[in-house]
Amino acid sequence: MDPPSPPSSPPPPPPEKSWSIYTRREITSKYEILDRVGSGAYSDVYRARRLSDSLIVALKEVHDYQSAFREIEALQTLQNSPNVIALLDYFWREDEDAVLVLEFLPTDLASLINDAKRAWDGGITVREIKRWIVQILCGVDACHRNSIVHRDLKPSNLLISADGVLKLADFGQARILLESGFVGFDENPRLHEPNVPNPTSVVQQPLEVVRETEIPRQDGSGNEEHGSLGKEEGIEGLDMHKANDSMSEIDKETHDGDTSCLATCTTSDVDDDPFKGSYSYEAEEGADDRYGALTSIVGTRWFRAPELLFGSTKYGPEIDLWSLGCIFAELFSLEPLFPGTSDIDQLGRIFCVLGNVTEEIWPGCSELPDYKTISFGKVEKPLGLESRLPNQSPDEINLVKKLLFFDPASRATAMELLHDKYLNEEPLPVPISELRVPSSRTAQDEGSPGEWGDYRDMASDSDFEDFGSVNVTTTNTGFSIRFP
Repeated sequence: MDPPSPPSSPPPPPPEKSWSIYTRREITSKYEILDRVGSGAYSDVYRARRLSDSLIVALKEVHDYQSAFREIEALQTLQNSPNVIALLDYFWREDEDAVLVLEFLPTDLASLINDAKRAWDGGITVREIKRWIVQILCGVDACHRNSIVHRDLKPSNLLISADGVLKLADFGQARILLESGFVGFDENPRLHEPNVPNPTSVVQQPLEVVRETEIPRQDGSGNEEHGSLGKEEGIEGLDMHKANDSMSEIDKETHDGDTSCLATCTTSDVDDDPFKGSYSYEAEEGADDRYGALTSIVGTRWFRAPELLFGSTKYGPEIDLWSLGCIFAELFSLEPLFPGTSDIDQLGRIFCVLGNVTEEIWPGCSELPDYKTISFGKVEKPLGLESRLPNQSPDEINLVKKLLFFDPASRATAMELLHDKYLNEEPLPVPISELRVPSSRTAQDEGSPGEWGDYRDMASDSDFEDFGSVNVTTTNTGFSIRFP
């Protein structure tokens, strides 16, 4: 008789930081957790299988109340947008982290750019670039038509399905701006991108976002809440008063603002010292609520609009448009446009290319909170975007220029760009079915820090020494730094 088979080895213990998702019966009874695909200070993402139909999904465990609330609210508002990641379900408990169930998308635009740079002969074709741009614009247009500012657009937050559908993700920093003064969009927008097939939605019921009232909790469930995404329920289980109070107080942006992981997980480096060479931010003290001032410490430095770098707390969807200009330039050149190592270096790189900021080209810029704190010497001969995009056509350069105006009011909207001649003249965008898509997220570069590589702390070709001597002057409000 054969000896009895030895007992199977027990599974390895879950990571200490994310123990809760493994021990929550309401989750494990519905989803088989396969592996962790992303980890950060404020969220972790797992690949999982839905037991009811074997659908592969992403479980995003968010360790911060505000970020979870923002993401759920934004994704419910955008639930019918084909170029925004779908929220399938969520779990919420008073004493536990929120867990969002998202569609699983295997790769992102950052990986596509990296693959094209390394291995694609000829890079990304013009027709492919146009299709990617159209999809990005459709996603951003959907956000802005719903008064949602994403606030952290970058290639690694633009996820891509295996069949080439691009979707905006990671809405943990997003804001729904309900004040009419902030946002003004076309109320009767045209449908764009006729070649994009409507992906089969896995959200089976319509959603309705409920705001400004506390939603009653399910009876008989104790503190455990499950977001069923029913029509009449809105953000089920969220204490709206608690969320609104926390937003109107100090906005501690405990959101992952650095490397984006699969299915919208991100990580963040804490960067309290503006002179450190890092790529992302944790918010400092400052008001950030739905109806008042917003924090300027949002987004990822390489894609942050000048008004944010100067400390603005009165901004709108135009900050996303600046980010798009940087993303499109990177699609064209396969290199980041302004890879700053600090806020000062970031501004210096922008000024070297676009010239100095003045009241003439940006009315009101001198009133920005940090405008007088740091001053740069006059750039006599700005390099111009042509220097950063030397192999691009005039139409391609003009597309980027329409987004990279210092004056936010001058930036083209997503809808306007969808009608730009560059996207509507030959060669036309390739059909989605013909797009080349990486099979998975690109492994980190050799020698690059961080689990996922990505953009964090990438080497730059200039730093403070490139500006020469630095003059620091003490002022009534702190200090002023002047670069010659």
